[in-house]
Amino acid sequence: MPACYALERDAWAEAAGLRVPVGALPYVEAIARFARGIGAARSGNVEQAAREVAALEMLAQKLEAANDEYWTTIVSAQRLAASAWIEHARGNDAEPLRLAQEASRLEGSVEKHPVTPGPILPARELEGDLLLALDQPAQALAAYEATLEVEPRRARALAGAARAAADARDAASAARYYETLLDLMAQATTERPALQAARAYTAPR
Repeated sequence: MPACYALERDAWAEAAGLRVPVGALPYVEAIARFARGIGAARSGNVEQAAREVAALEMLAQKLEAANDEYWTTIVSAQRLAASAWIEHARGNDAEPLRLAQEASRLEGSVEKHPVTPGPILPARELEGDLLLALDQPAQALAAYEATLEVEPRRARALAGAARAAADARDAASAARYYETLLDLMAQATTERPALQAARAYTAPR
């Protein structure tokens, strides 16, 4: 939950500082490592992010040795997604998107385990974030919409889809996604930036 709470709020520095559980199962530790890696890369601490990616690689190897195909795949996708943001932070061009797309493909190759939650932060959604950062809003919108097909009414994906649609000058889609977000979070007790953007965009003119 601490990892989810930080990532859902785009609190990247907070995510980077999450505690790594001691003695946890490999896939449990991987959740913290993934959150720390994404948080570190997106808050500018590339060295820490690289260490977290190396840890994810070791955890994936442990899972593979234990013949845990499902979690090997998920942790490998987490490693690729975090690596994409490292390359973006380093100022590389094509490599970040290639890694993000590979992470999305890999994560999408397995069905969600019946007794586990969904991805802590979907790879396809992170791909959408990267596409927005690369000023490719139409492609970002497609990535967020693909996320919403698997996880309907996911708040962060709705906010991303609305922002991407607005940037792509698709006003109808932007309004639709922002209105859905406002409906979903009608009882929210905090003023998240996405809610402020949704209210501003849908306000009568």
